[in-house]
Amino acid sequence: MAGVFILVEGPEGAGKTSLARWLAAQLLADGRAVVSVREPGGTPVAEAARRIALKSRHELPPAAELFLILAARADLVARVIRPALEAGQIVVADRFGLSTLCYQVAGRGLPRDAVEAALSLATQGLTPDLTLVLDVPVAVGRERQRRAAKTQDRFERADDAFHERVRQAYLEHRGPGVVHVDAAQARHIVQETAWREVAAVTALSLRGVT
Repeated sequence: MAGVFILVEGPEGAGKTSLARWLAAQLLADGRAVVSVREPGGTPVAEAARRIALKSRHELPPAAELFLILAARADLVARVIRPALEAGQIVVADRFGLSTLCYQVAGRGLPRDAVEAALSLATQGLTPDLTLVLDVPVAVGRERQRRAAKTQDRFERADDAFHERVRQAYLEHRGPGVVHVDAAQARHIVQETAWREVAAVTALSLRGVT
């Protein structure tokens, strides 16, 4: 595929959504064709799954939570992400498969092998070209959300032990195209760091297809 898939990941309060939006705006200003997505969500099916997974007042077994998120992701990949990449566009995602490994495996305790197999099916084996993993301590993330007066979803209401497991899984993640960013730094430093990585991967990809 000629497109570029950029993923922004990290624990709660790390600034993923703000950075993903900023990167998409920068790319658009640079004249690139950009598609922005958030997870779970982005299609009618995915949004319906999001409402249950994040907003349900009922407790969900970890496996039920997993399959809601994977159903949302499978529909988003098939209907939005893969077609955009095949059309040569840049996709900027606020969460993708790494969230599942950190939240449902490390956080909820589901078996990694089984989750990875289901994840591969849901994503059609699609992996990002660049994964920006933002990091902040749990206490910092919670304080940011408190200052923003954000209404907490099911995941955000989980206890600190859950969020520490999630954060550690992010910190330990390594692989091709994975870049860790200290998101406790000033916003402009985080943006500059992320933009250097995005500019490098998009330029490389475009040189490869022209």
